[in-house]
Amino acid sequence: MIKTAIVILNWNTRNHLETFLPSLVKYSTFPDVSIVLADNASTDDSVAFVQNNYPQIQIIQLALNFGFAGGYNNALVQVEATYYVILNSDVEVTENWLNPLISLLDQNEEIAACMPKLLSYRQRNSFEYAGGAGGYIDKFGYPFCKGRIFDSIEEDRGQYDGIYEVFWATGACMFVKASVFHQLGGFDTFFFAHQEEIDLCWRMKNNGYKIFCNTQSVVYHLGGGTLPKTNPRKTYLNFRNNLILLYKNLPNSKRSYVLLLKLILDGVAGLKFLASGKFKDCLAIIKAHFSFYNYIINHKKTLVSNKMLLNTMYNKSIVVEHFVRKINTYDQLPDKL
Repeated sequence: MIKTAIVILNWNTRNHLETFLPSLVKYSTFPDVSIVLADNASTDDSVAFVQNNYPQIQIIQLALNFGFAGGYNNALVQVEATYYVILNSDVEVTENWLNPLISLLDQNEEIAACMPKLLSYRQRNSFEYAGGAGGYIDKFGYPFCKGRIFDSIEEDRGQYDGIYEVFWATGACMFVKASVFHQLGGFDTFFFAHQEEIDLCWRMKNNGYKIFCNTQSVVYHLGGGTLPKTNPRKTYLNFRNNLILLYKNLPNSKRSYVLLLKLILDGVAGLKFLASGKFKDCLAIIKAHFSFYNYIINHKKTLVSNKMLLNTMYNKSIVVEHFVRKINTYDQLPDKL
């Protein structure tokens, strides 16, 4: 069994593979490391491109487009390794990007997953939206990062450099222990895409594991390759999946209260979309809510202990901090984690 398997989920991203595979192969060619392309039933020539140009890369061809969650679940059951590196096809890696994170997993049995510092491929001195220097959520389930609060993205000045616990690791570049991934059933395939990595990390924490960021490893992420931020489908998935995330993982004593307030906040967001002429995004939120109600009806309520320790959950509203108090950076937050 190989020690580390780097697994890229591909769906019609020939252009990304052509751009980003050279750095990956250059900095990841070691005897105990394999690179795997899991193809989500692409219709372009991305698989042929890899076969012709990178014969050392193993290819797993899936019969359907299972989305991010289902695609990885179906692929990773076919990959035997101690550690998985879940890597987007639009990530440029750097020299020695693997060792700091593999060593972290080697040295601590409690750490189930970790991530590098995620910087922007286009603006290389800035953090990247999808993960920054480690992910967190507030008490209403709004995700944010060291280096990014909502759309406010910071320049990287080394202000968050270190090795520390976080709430979630980005799905753009997540190192995860294979045994824990399979023990917890992998990603929730109902999510399809967006926030499934936060759900997995939260379930890890509910089972006593920790999530870390180690900024000694740096990668550059292009972002927005499959679904741009302006796509209403992305709005739908983000709002629906965030509600499911809270429903599944919150302690029983807090679930109803938090979900009620979150539904109200979603309504405010919908009105904001409506006022700005983004009718499709407003409709996407309405559809997301109905899909969430259907999820509740068809899925047994999970029982989460009130004793769990959420030491990396921000116990205030990041919405209030950002939009009311005008806090734009993580280091300005009161009661930082």
